[in-house]
Amino acid sequence: MNINMTLIGQSITFAIFVWFCMKFVWPPIVSALETRKKQIADGLAAADRGKHELELAARRASETMHEAKLKAVDIIAQAEKRAIQIVEEAKGVAKDEGDRMIAAAKAEIGQESHRAREALRGEVAALVVAGAAKVLRREVDASAHAVLLDAIKNEL
Repeated sequence: MNINMTLIGQSITFAIFVWFCMKFVWPPIVSALETRKKQIADGLAAADRGKHELELAARRASETMHEAKLKAVDIIAQAEKRAIQIVEEAKGVAKDEGDRMIAAAKAEIGQESHRAREALRGEVAALVVAGAAKVLRREVDASAHAVLLDAIKNEL
């Protein structure tokens, strides 16, 4: 009977131990497991969200790079157009300046030509007077004959 009483005593002790474990030990363990399970699930969800956000960020970065390249191409095209425009403006200004210089040179040449003609007329008039004086063998007074000499100058 000792074996039976020992077995019953051990069974009762085991039942009390199981009840004690179920009442005081098991709930904190289950709670800790549930908390850990929730943390792991949250971590996996956060990892999925992070992965998704990374993909979105990569797409946004790609789109931004594409837009930046398009803007760069546009800016370069505008710069080239502006450069061509500046060159054309410079050509126009240079042509206008050249035309103005040519006109000034022509005017100066005209003035020099007019001065040379006037000087030549004066010299020819002096030579005519000198020649007439030699032909007439007397002196011609320039102040006395100024009107006649001016008329000769104008005819030349």
